[in-house]
Amino acid sequence: MILPIASLLIGFVLGWLTDFQIPAAYESYLFITVLAALDTLFGGIRSYLQRVYDDKMFLSGFLFNLLLAYLLTFLGIHLGIDLYLAAAFAFGVRLFQNVAAIRRLLLTKWTQSKNEFERENE
Repeated sequence: MILPIASLLIGFVLGWLTDFQIPAAYESYLFITVLAALDTLFGGIRSYLQRVYDDKMFLSGFLFNLLLAYLLTFLGIHLGIDLYLAAAFAFGVRLFQNVAAIRRLLLTKWTQSKNEFERENE
């Protein structure tokens, strides 16, 4: 668990300190990449808390989501419509669902551990 958090912090610091510019033509792709990564990250945290986490599912889910989002973005750019917004909407909905599920799982675990602690100290 420490490796993903450390990697995220290192990536954030490197991104903050460098003056790397993304060309305007690729902004839609970057937007979709960030949403796909966040969706996968929170989905992985949710599955870890539910004790059903699988590395292969995590990686294949990320790659499939990314490929589908890229294809929608590419197709939309060439058709002259903003199809990437459909992927953004889908990732956004799933992101909020995963965060809500994580919150519920953490609150349930916290309540259970609190109840066990109170029973032990009676």
